[in-house]
Amino acid sequence: VKEIVDDLCRPAPMQRLLQGDVGAGKTIVALLAAIVAMENGLQVAFMAPTEILAAQHFRTIATLLAHSRYRVELLTGSTPALEKRTAYANLARGSTHLVVGTHALVQEDVTFRELGLVVIDEQHRFGVAQRAALRSKGLRPDVLLMTATPIPRTLTLAQYGELDVSKLDELPPGRQAIDTVVMGQARIGALVDRLAAQIAEGRQAYWVCPMVREMDGPEEIAAAEARYAALKERFGDDVVMVHGQLGAELKDAAMERFARGDAKLLVATTVIEVGVDVPNATLMVIEQAERFGLAQLHQLRGRVGSSHHRAYAYLVPPHESLLTSDAKKRLEAIQASGELGAGFMLSSHDLEIRGAGELLGDEQSGQIQEIGLTL
Repeated sequence: VKEIVDDLCRPAPMQRLLQGDVGAGKTIVALLAAIVAMENGLQVAFMAPTEILAAQHFRTIATLLAHSRYRVELLTGSTPALEKRTAYANLARGSTHLVVGTHALVQEDVTFRELGLVVIDEQHRFGVAQRAALRSKGLRPDVLLMTATPIPRTLTLAQYGELDVSKLDELPPGRQAIDTVVMGQARIGALVDRLAAQIAEGRQAYWVCPMVREMDGPEEIAAAEARYAALKERFGDDVVMVHGQLGAELKDAAMERFARGDAKLLVATTVIEVGVDVPNATLMVIEQAERFGLAQLHQLRGRVGSSHHRAYAYLVPPHESLLTSDAKKRLEAIQASGELGAGFMLSSHDLEIRGAGELLGDEQSGQIQEIGLTL
């Protein structure tokens, strides 16, 4: 917090990355920085990559600031038109001090009276242009980027001094490492039995698929709807489903049931990758894990293991002969890094496998050595 506040006090705008593993407490650090900005009469924009995560941040922040004089608003794509117009007016007038939102914050209609601090959560989920668009809403506002798994380009920017880095290198007490196992598609039946045993013990679980429904094509892609139907036959009403194409109300209702513990198994696409917090969830299955990046795999795995119970993550790729060499490297790296605080190490692997992209452009991956240049 001191590093960030010292930056806020300098005449040059802050460009700082807060790197801390899943569940380390980055949101609280960002909120403390936001309070300093608001105490100095400035507004704060807090951008998150999904509506589920934005809503969760909004609830946390609104609860913590409930007895303060600060007004907090939520602005996402599914905010009703009338509420949106009111929110725009409040931001332009300066009567809203902190706004939490998704990409909706970078729309042209959003203007601020005096935007002083921009917080971008899970910055690896946004493009360079989107981050720049939010920055341009203020007069050179301070920028705090937060992530558990910095993308290669971010690591490289930090390496060359374009970004200052603060590290949260501890986790709350009682956390345990997550057992991570790569398991062949042929053992899905045994995995479902394992799932049943966890549910019988009162635990909850996630089952992640790369797509909503199967596409026509030679390769079969695990689809959330088909998997949901199969698991519903076994577990009945204990299963709920969430994906990006569901309406906001259905999505919220399913998430609520799972968060309350009424549903024991959540079948989902990567919409649950960031920020969904259910401490009782101890098992994560990721089908066709080779289709996900290292950052995604680490983030998804971080949805379990936030309580004192032992947690497990099962990665299920197709037959080994179908895997590219990069996919094999990713799966090996994630399996070897079940210990706590692995986010930064995985990001370093990602930099080696994917490349750093452009420092002066907006490409976020690719090897600079390919054209015979290295910095």
